[in-house]
Amino acid sequence: MRVALTIAGSDSSGGAGIQADLKTFQAHGVFGTSAITAVTVQNTQRVAAVQELDPAIVRDQILCLFDDMSIHAVKIGMVSSTGLIEAVAEALGLVARPPVVLDPVMISKSGYPLLAPEARQALIARLFPLAEVVTPNIHEAQALVNRPIGTVAEMRQAATDIRRLGAAKVVVKGGHLGGVQATDVLYDGRDFKELSRQRVDSRHTHGTGCTFSSAVAANLALGKDFFEAVERAKQYITEAIARAPGIGRGHGPVQHFYALYDAAGMAVD
Repeated sequence: MRVALTIAGSDSSGGAGIQADLKTFQAHGVFGTSAITAVTVQNTQRVAAVQELDPAIVRDQILCLFDDMSIHAVKIGMVSSTGLIEAVAEALGLVARPPVVLDPVMISKSGYPLLAPEARQALIARLFPLAEVVTPNIHEAQALVNRPIGTVAEMRQAATDIRRLGAAKVVVKGGHLGGVQATDVLYDGRDFKELSRQRVDSRHTHGTGCTFSSAVAANLALGKDFFEAVERAKQYITEAIARAPGIGRGHGPVQHFYALYDAAGMAVD
């Protein structure tokens, strides 16, 4: 069985972070393992507090897993401080590294900062060079290139500039641009590809970034190439949003297991 590792924070509401990543891996038939970087106090309406783990514990979680099993893909999510970033980079530098998908988590949907400002450069310098794929949304891409992005053409230019920061391949997600279509721009250093799906009008989008990047990692673990892995992940997250169970008073979670519910003949909601 293929195995993936998520390095990320825990979401007490179950819709994002470690919880979303493990659900996504399982939904793709990939066994999920985890190295938890932080514990959050949050629900669908807000992030109230974050408690980071000791960086040495994070490093050792990663090394302990690689010491015992074959891991076929790694997803990195919330690493909110320079100390955590350094610990993750150190650990991944000591192992036979599979494809790494980096979701540069910077801020929650409720506006809570999830990456210390002084840690942004460490994220770029230490983790981008280890990443096979980085998956910023529009807001994160704007922060990385230090300019506004309002069109698909500007997304393409941003993808080019972000790749120059060290990652092998880039997906600039266009879900926050608005419009009828949600378009993502993919760039592998040579070719561009645009993926568009009809936008799902829903407030239940908690954890979409985590889920998408984990779906990319799961598909890479399954042996898919970059473009196919992202295309499958795009289809998965679009359907997961459309089938969201409607939990919570804020931005509720998506439905990670819609295909399993369908196969069992059960109503998703």
